Amino acid sequence: MKYKLLKFNAGLHWTTIVSEKILLAVIGIATCIASVQHLYNMFLAREILLADLFMLFIFVEIIGMVGAFYSTSRIPVTLPIIIAITALCRLIIMQSKEMEPLVVLGESGAILILSVAAYIMSMKDRISREKDKEFRGDRQEET
Repeated sequence: MKYKLLKFNAGLHWTTIVSEKILLAVIGIATCIASVQHLYNMFLAREILLADLFMLFIFVEIIGMVGAFYSTSRIPVTLPIIIAITALCRLIIMQSKEMEPLVVLGESGAILILSVAAYIMSMKDRISREKDKEFRGDRQEET
């Protein structure tokens, strides 16, 4: 029975891969459309604000995240964290005059926490790459 269940799960694994690729393609296309719409609205307004530049930067990061997935078949964890940091910065810039100081402080604290998390994750990636190089070096010495 357990073997049949494992075989069934392995048979359905392709659906996860295909749906993930399709949904990421949709996200990439929708992001491109949203960026063109945002650029068009900036053109109509004849004004470029700092919040607009942050929004365009978020679009670029999302497209980069989708591209990273298609080139490596994995999404680096730091990219969504950087997108969140950028979104919070945009929110603070757009609404800081209307927000209470404690809310701004809380969002700034969230940016600090996300920054520390991104740093830790980048260190983890660096350490795992070093371990991978050591492992490959050991294997080459054996042969």
